[in-house]
Amino acid sequence: MKKTLIYLSIALALGGCTTKKDLVLFNETNVTLPNAKNSVTDLSRESRYEYRIVPHDRISITMYNHPELGTTSVQSQKQDLNGVLVNSKGYVRLPLIKSIHVAGLTQTEAQRKIEKAYGTYLEDAEVSLEVLNKRAYILGEVKNAGPIRLFNEKATLLQIIAQAGDLTTSANRRAIVIMKHRGNKVHTRTVDLTGTNAIKTATMMIYPNDVIYVTPNNMKAINVGIHDILPGLQLAGGILQPIVSAKYLLN
Repeated sequence: MKKTLIYLSIALALGGCTTKKDLVLFNETNVTLPNAKNSVTDLSRESRYEYRIVPHDRISITMYNHPELGTTSVQSQKQDLNGVLVNSKGYVRLPLIKSIHVAGLTQTEAQRKIEKAYGTYLEDAEVSLEVLNKRAYILGEVKNAGPIRLFNEKATLLQIIAQAGDLTTSANRRAIVIMKHRGNKVHTRTVDLTGTNAIKTATMMIYPNDVIYVTPNNMKAINVGIHDILPGLQLAGGILQPIVSAKYLLN
């Protein structure tokens, strides 16, 4: 019984107080989470962010002067028209150069490395590389939870919510948890979409593999029970766990 009460207290702390005004996305109010302002500031320091390739990514490679060697070439059927897969050890197989290690590299670094490898065989190797499966994840109180494809490598929090079909009526707009894997750590912040910083928060940038968990309001938490809420947080952490655990050895 005591353990249940502890879990319930945690859920209510995440849920916070909810009123009818919370049904409006941007509500002018002086009520903000204690760390909401700092969260916006901390999460906005990512102007130099560059995605790094990980095993099981799918990448597209275009060879400008030798299109027959690109992954999208009709003659490259073995590599699939949707790009080539980075294997579990971080390598891709390409014509002429065969296996080359790209995990842990940014797109620009991988592009240069492949150009250099092709330079052994070609005088005019010009490569363009793109990761095709960049996604963020949104869970919890949204209408369509799941992965959101990032066509431009990043999107605002509001754009992610819009692609998920908007928040549900049970969403706690004052407690949206954002988990970001940076380096060897996962940074977790709780942001408020109803306070005076709502506009700035809504335009916060979300990057590949970031996880957003929209918590339920306290009434929803009481109705469904704590055992139905904790799996959402566990799932959010579980998505990031393989990324945090992986270590890449660059050649």
